[in-house]
Amino acid sequence: MTRRAGARTFGLATWLCATTLVVATLRMASAQEPPKNFVLLDKPNPVAEITFNDAEGHARKLADFRGKVVLLNVWATWCVPCRKEMPALDRLQASLDSADFEVVPVSIDRSGMEAVRKFYNEIGIHNLVMYVDPSGQVLHQVRALGLPTTVLIDRVGQEIGRVIGPAEWDTPEIAEFLRPFITNRTILVNQADRSDSQSPSDQSNPFVRGIDWLRTFLTR
Repeated sequence: MTRRAGARTFGLATWLCATTLVVATLRMASAQEPPKNFVLLDKPNPVAEITFNDAEGHARKLADFRGKVVLLNVWATWCVPCRKEMPALDRLQASLDSADFEVVPVSIDRSGMEAVRKFYNEIGIHNLVMYVDPSGQVLHQVRALGLPTTVLIDRVGQEIGRVIGPAEWDTPEIAEFLRPFITNRTILVNQADRSDSQSPSDQSNPFVRGIDWLRTFLTR
């Protein structure tokens, strides 16, 4: 009886420690609010496979960016709000440029790369790569309700949240909001592997459940 009571006490203490960590993380997360107009999902959702072309006419897909945090921007040169926010996205790419993050602007201009290249030259876009989808299928693939639509995607290809409409992407608040997603590299990469390899006994373990809960909030 004493041994069993001791095991229960240890299990309760372990769970309390995990819960304390979760509460502390919740407080930290709530201190960094999403930017205006940013809709943060309760949990990451898989994104449909998206295909488009690069400046050389080569077919690209969203999976090519796996391992990076991606800010997918669906836009067009004839969209006035899109044109206004593109320089800010260019500056955001410059400020957060790394092997772990990339702004991926996909134009749906029917005239293709010619229109995008002309716009980049006119406005002076230097840090963003040119991508086009003249078919406009990307609109349906990301369930966009209008232009511009910008989707934040984690390293394993899941949507974290989105902005419908333009945003001031070069503000310090945006950079500070995005930076934790970019720097939490190990947790984001291991998230999918852990869920696949977890046994049923692990899933019923209170400590593991507490750690998984903590991981969820760390990857938000």
